[in-house]
Amino acid sequence: MNKNQIHRTRPWPGFPTSKSSLGGSFGDANCMEQLLVHCANAIESNDATLTQQILWVLNNIAPPDGDSNQRLTCGFLRALIARAAKSGNSKLLSAMANVNTNMGINTHKFSIIELASFVDLTPWHRFGFTAANTAILEAVEGYSVIHIVDLSLTHCMQIPTLIDAIATRLEGHPLVKLTVACITDGIPPVIDLSYEELGSKLINFARSRNVVLEFRVIPSTSADGFSSLFEQLRMQQIVRADNGEALVINCHMMLHYIPEETLSVVSSSTTLPSHQLESSQNASLRTMFLKRLRSLEPTVLVLVDEDADLTSNNLVSRLRSAFNYLWIPYDTVDTFLPRGSKQRQWYEADICWKIENVIAHEGLQRIERLEPKNRWVQRMRSSSFKGVSFSEDAFSEVKSMLDEHAAGWGLKREEEDLVLTWKGHNVVFATAWVPT
Repeated sequence: MNKNQIHRTRPWPGFPTSKSSLGGSFGDANCMEQLLVHCANAIESNDATLTQQILWVLNNIAPPDGDSNQRLTCGFLRALIARAAKSGNSKLLSAMANVNTNMGINTHKFSIIELASFVDLTPWHRFGFTAANTAILEAVEGYSVIHIVDLSLTHCMQIPTLIDAIATRLEGHPLVKLTVACITDGIPPVIDLSYEELGSKLINFARSRNVVLEFRVIPSTSADGFSSLFEQLRMQQIVRADNGEALVINCHMMLHYIPEETLSVVSSSTTLPSHQLESSQNASLRTMFLKRLRSLEPTVLVLVDEDADLTSNNLVSRLRSAFNYLWIPYDTVDTFLPRGSKQRQWYEADICWKIENVIAHEGLQRIERLEPKNRWVQRMRSSSFKGVSFSEDAFSEVKSMLDEHAAGWGLKREEEDLVLTWKGHNVVFATAWVPT
């Protein structure tokens, strides 16, 4: 049955049937977005008949092996099915009986070599690595001890390049202390080795570059604002002040997992000390986190994250924001990975995990809560940080890195910050900060 036949033979009550109301043909991205919105509304209103009808259409026009728009829509279809399944509504569950619900997300456990190669495929992470490393190197110039606190989604993949650069310093090799927050929440990408093993590999790599590296891992969770990490760092603060050590806070696509609700909402599920809960009942946990970072008097803080807003409490608003941001990784993947490749399956499974978390979950289970750059800038300034401009060297380094990738990637300055773009759309931002 072709799309015209579908359109002509299914005049469902309550469902728009004209091209104008859907924004175009069934294969058009705008139309697919509208179908997803109608489906989300039907699920939220427990309209089992309409849900079944729209799911049937989506299941037929969005195959998992189609073009980028179809694969993107398929990811949202999976997420809506998961949301409907979580509702417990028997009519909705029955409505899904004729829809292919065997769409489980199988995220891959990467070896360290696989993950390094995977990260190199695209500037999505390399942009932040390159910009951050340049800012860090400029900030720690002249220090004999450098303490790096790495809050990163990519399991220290940024660190070898930074060690390489440190090893070439004219003033000699500093002692490098690396403290890593080990996140145990299963957020992809997931690696297949322990952080102790990862630390051993990094120490050996640093030794091969004649750099002494001390590695420490602190089990932490974003759910309580990395409270255990802060307790350890606070105890070291006096020692750091005595020996003139540089403190670098490197935040790479990790801070948006900290809940942004007020502590009165999240306190029952956190392990924050009681005196902090009592004194900050109306504070955002993200704001508390940044203020605690500020209290450590870091030499530099680098914040890199994805430039989108997925914080709305309204499902449809969140769906629209996610759809209009997450088309980018699906569009880019066609430029660097062949259809059917294992790496492409891994890449898109990680995106589907993000989509499902944004759409199917609520409350503390919904941890994908991206905020746009301007909101993070406001948070940083209100926490007594001031922005540091990236140098021309940083801009040139990032530009050279982008030349290794497909046409379509771009770089622009926004005040002090750098922004990675895809076909003119903001993707990832990099910002650098010092205490005021």
